Amino acid sequence: MDDKAYTPDEVAKIFQISKHTVYELIKRGELQAFKIGNKMRIEHSELERFKEITKAPSRKTRTEQTDSIHHLTEPIRLSGSHDFLVERFIKQATSLQLHIQPSYVGSLEGLMMLYRNHCDIAAIHLLDPLSQEYNLPFIHQLFVHESISVVRFAAREQGFIVAKGNPKQIQDFNDLTRKDIQFINRQKGAGTRFLLDSKLSQKGIDPKNINGYANEEWNHLSTASYISKGRADVAFGIKSAASHLGLDFIPVAKEHFDLVFRFTDEKKQSLKELITYLQSKDFKKSLIDLEGYSIEDLGKIIYQY
Repeated sequence: MDDKAYTPDEVAKIFQISKHTVYELIKRGELQAFKIGNKMRIEHSELERFKEITKAPSRKTRTEQTDSIHHLTEPIRLSGSHDFLVERFIKQATSLQLHIQPSYVGSLEGLMMLYRNHCDIAAIHLLDPLSQEYNLPFIHQLFVHESISVVRFAAREQGFIVAKGNPKQIQDFNDLTRKDIQFINRQKGAGTRFLLDSKLSQKGIDPKNINGYANEEWNHLSTASYISKGRADVAFGIKSAASHLGLDFIPVAKEHFDLVFRFTDEKKQSLKELITYLQSKDFKKSLIDLEGYSIEDLGKIIYQY
């Protein structure tokens, strides 16, 4: 039950309010939601939190209840790549009375939203095909005068996600072009897609020869679920997604997943508190079941301007 995510329509029915009101609550940061592609979702734990903060003694008026909600900290907007550790970070940030509103739109779009000042943090893992360096080449091109910090979050294993026992005996990228193989891809702009396309280019493989290359999903778990449901034979993604669904994983590369903080006058203090928490022993100790991740450099500032 705790893992369930609700649509705005479902939330409207639960609270007996209009869908428009739900979107307004999300917009004001009073109800935390996340995006997968263009679809908005609200977690069960967030509904419980919202119920608690709106509870009041019977003598308290509706106006007073609404006023108390408006005293909540303005949400910090995070956009970019979906990751299970990012989800944990967002949940645990509430202990600091800091509310992070995520939008999982892919690494490139997340970085562009940060550049346009449409979010405060970008979660990215973008491989530059020329330098084979992660993230910084893109950041240097976009952010010249802005005050930013790039903080190392984790290193992740990327590779092929296949059914248990690897029944199609998939071993390398050339296997993706086999006629008996059905592939499921990530959307354009996703860091995983960047890495995949870079590898295909290096090996001289034409994506047109891959069955399912044009079929896209917006996060790691939904992509891996195609394999667990037998709708595809292989996906390219992170090891932890394979582990979540009991699938096999063939490692291909290790990548750097970073958080880019852009400081503005109104959010500067909150963002500094978040970075301090990222660097804390308490946060590092809270991260368990880290199959497919390395967090030895967690919280390390790798670039600052």
